[in-house]
Amino acid sequence: MNTGLTEDNYEALSRYRQERAHETLAEIPYLREQGYYNTAVNRLYYACYYAAVALLTKHHISTNTHAGVKTMLGLHFVSKGLITKESGRAFTNLFDSRQRGDYDEFVYNTCEEVDELYPKAQRFVEEIDVLLSR
Repeated sequence: MNTGLTEDNYEALSRYRQERAHETLAEIPYLREQGYYNTAVNRLYYACYYAAVALLTKHHISTNTHAGVKTMLGLHFVSKGLITKESGRAFTNLFDSRQRGDYDEFVYNTCEEVDELYPKAQRFVEEIDVLLSR
């Protein structure tokens, strides 16, 4: 992240990422209804990723990779009990599922998987919303 950003810039970027998280979660019912399960899992991950980046940005924590976001989130928030371990695991599982779905061959997510992951992603984003509102 550019260290030349002002506090207002950090806040604006954090809010933008938080909005993206909510917009992306809103896509899931449509994707599920249309049978786009792999895409739904991808978007579930990205909703959580955007929320995580919003939180890291607000706290001026910089990363360059998706794995870095996962690591910094664990180090600064999950390990300190600010985000539940359950939500931390959900983010890791979504990260792994998105990786498999995007890069492995013959991966077919199911409606049941989307139904299992969707509320976990919602909880993850809600936990971050609480932290962002502080």
